[in-house]
Amino acid sequence: MNILVCIKAVPDPEQVIHVEGGAPLVFVDDSTDLRMNHYDEFAIEMAVLIKEKYPEAMVEAITMGPEAARKPIKRAIGMGADKGIHILCDYSLSCDAAAVSGCIARIADKKSFDLILCGIMSEDMMQFQAGPMLARRLSIPWATAVIHVSLNFEDGIIPVERELEGGVTAMMDIRLPALLTIQSGINEPRYPALSKLLRADASRIQVIPAETLMQPGPRCQTVAYGFPEKKRAGLVLEGPPDEKAKKLLQLLREKTLL
Repeated sequence: MNILVCIKAVPDPEQVIHVEGGAPLVFVDDSTDLRMNHYDEFAIEMAVLIKEKYPEAMVEAITMGPEAARKPIKRAIGMGADKGIHILCDYSLSCDAAAVSGCIARIADKKSFDLILCGIMSEDMMQFQAGPMLARRLSIPWATAVIHVSLNFEDGIIPVERELEGGVTAMMDIRLPALLTIQSGINEPRYPALSKLLRADASRIQVIPAETLMQPGPRCQTVAYGFPEKKRAGLVLEGPPDEKAKKLLQLLREKTLL
């Protein structure tokens, strides 16, 4: 069994967002630290669990982004993936779900993967689109928001449970090859092992320029990033606790909230 796991390199939310030239534009450049999208960690863990059940399985991780995106590929190998593919492009192109799905589809179509796993979404864009778009391009069955995957594959069919709205779930039998987007909380992603991290540093990660895969060109264009507009001011109550409590009670009554 050949498994492909699609991961996204996202900016670390703890780093300081910088403003360039005084304009309200935020740039992801070569100095920006990128890490693995948190939701994709569950997809990597699921692939490794399948590999532990079927040792002959091969797990390959793929990402699309700038040079710094290679770090999440190494982490995936440290968690148990066998090798990785880095589609080299700028960060803005990696946020275009149509471009990402198109590039990955051209690679996946040549390698005939039995199972493709994705995180349910990316932390930066939250589009939920790359996985379903990729499945459509490959003309394979797919399921989103998967919360349980049976590790017993029989006759090329994988039983899964997916989350629907209103707390409802659905059981499905999907014939391989297939694509699943994995919901967070389905498992507990492991920490990369030191020995595997050392192997990841020595492993050869295949690097493919995005322009060799882009047909047609990108569908979306990133014009700018900006800070949210401040539309209302907060009110800070001053004074002793009893006095602040009275002021708060008066405000709530004036706004007919009590």
